[in-house]
Amino acid sequence: MPDSFLVVNDLHKSFKDLKAVNGVSFSIEKGEIFGLLGPNGAGKTTTIRILSTIAQPDSGDVKIGGYSVKTNPGEIRSMIGICPQELALYADMSAFDNLVFFGRMAGLSSQEARGQAMTNLDLMGLKERAKKGKVDKFSGGMKRRVNLAIALMGHPQLLFLDEPTVGIDPQSRNNIYETIEGLRNKGMTILYTTHYMEEADRLCQRVAIMDAGKIMAMDTPQALKKKIGDDEHATLESVFLKLTGRSLRD
Repeated sequence: MPDSFLVVNDLHKSFKDLKAVNGVSFSIEKGEIFGLLGPNGAGKTTTIRILSTIAQPDSGDVKIGGYSVKTNPGEIRSMIGICPQELALYADMSAFDNLVFFGRMAGLSSQEARGQAMTNLDLMGLKERAKKGKVDKFSGGMKRRVNLAIALMGHPQLLFLDEPTVGIDPQSRNNIYETIEGLRNKGMTILYTTHYMEEADRLCQRVAIMDAGKIMAMDTPQALKKKIGDDEHATLESVFLKLTGRSLRD
């Protein structure tokens, strides 16, 4: 059996009367892309904030690489990379300078940061634009690719990708898909959130569908379509809507 690199055990988190996370448990194996799916307000963001040591759980625990988010947050931070949905870029700096800055913040030496910056930008198809112009002049797709390149600084073992392809062109989306698949093939463990069900179907070995703070279903996309879908042509989106309903959430 493969080793579980991330283990979430009976996680709870409330904000006054709101039970944002209500008994969530799951694990992610080394080298797996695991999808965490759910409508707005399902509890995904709060869960990821706990997993990435930004927030503390009320009860339950998360272990990453054997370390607890409660007692060893520093060790965990050294193992993870985060690509947030909101772009985390300095608009008046070049792509290269952005990566070097964040690499230095992650504890890399200047030489290490500069070397990794160019390698990561090359990976994202941005080597020619690395030092040409400020990132505020980049297209939306290019900014998303810079965002992902920053998350890879320091060679994280676990990567959190929160809606990494939202609002971008098909070419940039395909580049990100291929990059993520390449990272998985090299053994990286990835937690992926998206509202695009076709992305989860393509990229994720397993997915958990979350709503109202709970895991509603968890399995491979193929198994979920077979078990929960209405017919042999069921899609992951139809499974998602069957589990979470069709009511608007925002």
